[in-house]
Amino acid sequence: MSLDESEQKIDVREGIVHSSIPTDELARLSDDVIAALKTVYDPEIPADIFELGLVYKIDIEDNRMVKIMMTLTAPGCPVAGEMPGWVENAVGAVEGVSGVEVEMTFDPPWTPDRMSEEAQVAVGWY
Repeated sequence: MSLDESEQKIDVREGIVHSSIPTDELARLSDDVIAALKTVYDPEIPADIFELGLVYKIDIEDNRMVKIMMTLTAPGCPVAGEMPGWVENAVGAVEGVSGVEVEMTFDPPWTPDRMSEEAQVAVGWY
Protein backbone atom coordinates (compact mmCIF):
# COMPACT_ATOMS: atom_id res chain seq x y z
CA MET A 1 0.00 0.00 0.00
CA SER A 2 1.40 3.39 -0.92
CA LEU A 3 1.46 6.38 1.41
CA ASP A 4 -1.31 8.08 -0.63
CA GLU A 5 -3.61 5.09 -0.18
CA SER A 6 -3.13 5.04 3.60
CA GLU A 7 -3.86 8.78 3.83
CA GLN A 8 -7.19 8.25 2.08
CA LYS A 9 -8.42 5.56 4.46
CA ILE A 10 -11.91 6.22 5.71
CA ASP A 11 -12.98 5.61 9.28
CA VAL A 12 -15.86 3.18 8.82
CA ARG A 13 -16.61 2.47 12.49
CA GLU A 14 -20.34 2.86 13.01
CA GLY A 15 -21.61 5.51 15.36
CA ILE A 16 -18.48 7.64 15.13
CA VAL A 17 -19.14 11.26 14.28
CA HIS A 18 -16.15 13.55 13.95
CA SER A 19 -17.10 17.18 14.47
CA SER A 20 -15.41 20.38 15.55
CA ILE A 21 -18.66 21.32 17.32
CA PRO A 22 -18.44 20.49 21.05
CA THR A 23 -20.49 17.42 21.97
CA ASP A 24 -22.92 19.26 24.24
CA GLU A 25 -23.56 21.96 21.64
CA LEU A 26 -24.06 19.34 18.91
CA ALA A 27 -26.60 17.56 21.14
CA ARG A 28 -28.45 20.84 21.78
CA LEU A 29 -28.43 21.73 18.08
CA SER A 30 -29.73 18.27 17.18
CA ASP A 31 -32.55 18.48 19.73
CA ASP A 32 -33.46 22.01 18.64
CA VAL A 33 -33.44 21.09 14.93
CA ILE A 34 -35.76 18.15 15.62
CA ALA A 35 -38.02 20.38 17.74
CA ALA A 36 -38.15 22.88 14.85
CA LEU A 37 -39.02 20.11 12.38
CA LYS A 38 -41.88 19.09 14.69
CA THR A 39 -43.46 22.53 14.14
CA VAL A 40 -43.91 21.83 10.42
CA TYR A 41 -47.12 19.97 9.61
CA ASP A 42 -48.36 18.28 6.49
CA PRO A 43 -51.57 20.24 5.87
CA GLU A 44 -53.48 17.11 4.83
CA ILE A 45 -52.45 14.95 7.80
CA PRO A 46 -52.70 16.10 11.46
CA ALA A 47 -49.10 15.18 12.31
CA ASP A 48 -45.74 16.87 11.99
CA ILE A 49 -43.27 15.93 9.26
CA PHE A 50 -40.77 14.42 11.71
CA GLU A 51 -43.27 12.04 13.31
CA LEU A 52 -44.69 11.21 9.87
CA GLY A 53 -41.24 9.93 8.90
CA LEU A 54 -40.82 12.41 6.05
CA VAL A 55 -37.33 13.41 7.26
CA TYR A 56 -34.81 10.84 6.03
CA LYS A 57 -31.54 12.47 7.08
CA ILE A 58 -30.26 15.45 9.07
CA ASP A 59 -26.60 16.50 8.82
CA ILE A 60 -25.15 19.28 10.95
CA GLU A 61 -21.84 20.29 9.44
CA ASP A 62 -18.90 21.79 11.32
CA ASN A 63 -19.86 25.27 10.10
CA ARG A 64 -23.36 24.68 11.58
CA MET A 65 -24.99 24.38 8.16
CA VAL A 66 -27.93 21.96 8.47
CA LYS A 67 -28.63 19.71 5.49
CA ILE A 68 -31.93 17.88 5.47
CA MET A 69 -33.00 15.13 3.12
CA MET A 70 -36.73 14.59 3.16
CA THR A 71 -39.66 13.39 1.15
CA LEU A 72 -43.39 13.97 0.87
CA THR A 73 -46.26 11.57 1.35
CA ALA A 74 -46.71 11.57 -2.43
CA PRO A 75 -44.83 13.15 -5.37
CA GLY A 76 -48.00 15.04 -6.35
CA CYS A 77 -48.43 16.57 -2.89
CA PRO A 78 -50.08 20.00 -3.29
CA VAL A 79 -47.50 21.68 -1.04
CA ALA A 80 -44.45 20.13 -2.72
CA GLY A 81 -43.19 23.55 -3.79
CA GLU A 82 -43.80 25.16 -0.38
CA MET A 83 -42.73 22.47 2.09
CA PRO A 84 -38.93 22.95 1.65
CA GLY A 85 -39.34 26.66 2.44
CA TRP A 86 -41.35 25.87 5.57
CA VAL A 87 -38.60 23.51 6.71
CA GLU A 88 -35.84 26.05 5.93
CA ASN A 89 -37.68 28.77 7.88
CA ALA A 90 -38.33 26.56 10.91
CA VAL A 91 -34.80 25.13 11.16
CA GLY A 92 -33.15 28.42 10.17
CA ALA A 93 -34.67 30.03 13.28
CA VAL A 94 -32.75 27.64 15.57
CA GLU A 95 -30.06 29.45 17.54
CA GLY A 96 -26.60 28.58 16.22
CA VAL A 97 -27.68 27.32 12.79
CA SER A 98 -25.75 29.10 10.03
CA GLY A 99 -27.99 28.00 7.17
CA VAL A 100 -30.31 25.29 5.94
CA GLU A 101 -30.41 23.25 2.74
CA VAL A 102 -33.39 21.00 2.05
CA GLU A 103 -33.12 18.25 -0.52
CA MET A 104 -36.28 16.48 -1.64
CA THR A 105 -36.15 12.82 -2.63
CA PHE A 106 -38.67 10.14 -3.48
CA ASP A 107 -36.20 7.28 -3.18
CA PRO A 108 -37.18 5.39 -1.18
CA PRO A 109 -40.82 6.38 -1.48
CA TRP A 110 -42.61 7.24 1.74
CA THR A 111 -44.96 4.63 3.18
CA PRO A 112 -47.19 4.85 6.28
CA ASP A 113 -45.01 2.35 8.14
CA ARG A 114 -42.42 5.17 8.51
CA MET A 115 -44.79 6.97 10.91
CA SER A 116 -44.08 6.98 14.64
CA GLU A 117 -46.68 5.68 17.08
CA GLU A 118 -47.42 9.33 17.91
CA ALA A 119 -48.30 10.05 14.27
CA GLN A 120 -50.34 6.85 14.01
CA VAL A 121 -52.38 7.94 17.04
CA ALA A 122 -52.83 11.44 15.54
CA VAL A 123 -54.29 10.04 12.34
CA GLY A 124 -56.35 7.38 14.14
CA TRP A 125 -54.40 4.37 12.89
CA TYR A 126 -53.36 3.07 16.30
